[in-house]
Amino acid sequence: MSHIYDSWLTRELGFAAFSTGPLLDFWRRRQEGEFMGVNNVAIRYVRFCRPGHDKVIVVSPGRIESYMKYPEVAYDLFHCGYDVMILDHRGQGRSGRVLEDSHRGHVHLFDDYVEDFATFCRDVVAPAGYRHHYALAHSMGGAILALYLARRRAAGVPPPFDAAALCAPMTGIFLPMPGWMARRILNWAESKPARRDFYAIGTGHWQPLPFLVNRLTHSRERYRRAVRYYADYPELQVGGPTYHWVREGVQAGEQILAEAKHIDTPLLLLQASEDRVVDNRSQWLFCQAMAKAGRPCEGGKPLVIKGARHEILFERDDLRAQALNAIMRFYAQHPQSGGEGCP
Repeated sequence: MSHIYDSWLTRELGFAAFSTGPLLDFWRRRQEGEFMGVNNVAIRYVRFCRPGHDKVIVVSPGRIESYMKYPEVAYDLFHCGYDVMILDHRGQGRSGRVLEDSHRGHVHLFDDYVEDFATFCRDVVAPAGYRHHYALAHSMGGAILALYLARRRAAGVPPPFDAAALCAPMTGIFLPMPGWMARRILNWAESKPARRDFYAIGTGHWQPLPFLVNRLTHSRERYRRAVRYYADYPELQVGGPTYHWVREGVQAGEQILAEAKHIDTPLLLLQASEDRVVDNRSQWLFCQAMAKAGRPCEGGKPLVIKGARHEILFERDDLRAQALNAIMRFYAQHPQSGGEGCP
């Protein structure tokens, strides 16, 4: 597998050739499907599989993201010996929207995400019969996964994954104002239906931002590719969150910290040192809560990817390779009988 790891460090130098060659060939072999989530909202997913693979990585993306953005991540995981399954959360990607204005990032209840994910694992992943199951989640997807793991265990149901990796998980939202002020505004908006489901202050309709002002990644190539996808496929576009979504997101973060003690799945938490989307302080509190319960995260604290912005899996080569290498090593250790993974 050393040649795969080496390619992670040099890919941006020939990114266009990689994207239109090996990556495009890989993407064409995808299998897409759909199931019905809470309130009969259609949830779309994609799968990359190969006969002989006995282990799978289930990917839970972040807010506004689609599996259409994840071919490179899937490519790398797949070539490390894993099948890969990725779902589009409700209200984004190719899944059904919950408001007439499809650009508004909205959900009725954050628990709807968790229930959809549970259905995906039960009705799509489990019947595939893999020997080993792993989870990889980013940002909002990390919040969904954390709540799923905590509540499943609290209900006395054995954990479904051998191990899980959380990349910049949304255990708390980075707010541009004091928490007490944000809560007052969100509670005010919640009581006014017209405001409740409208874009939160400072956000709006999707629009492409120049690379130089983006807060997500240092990788010009990967940022441009993601923006181009959204521009070429308008149905994927999602703008800012509604006031209600932000309120649900803040409450979800509080619930995660309260319920972290129930999680007993081995966890690796990767933190982006330059994150301005989620609250890094909450990630430390999450790891402390797990340690207090006697089930600490890997290393007992977040693994900080120094210099990385929020989208660790879409960062420049050196930062991204550091994260992927840590994830692959972590999976290979759980269980010990699992595959060797990448170097």
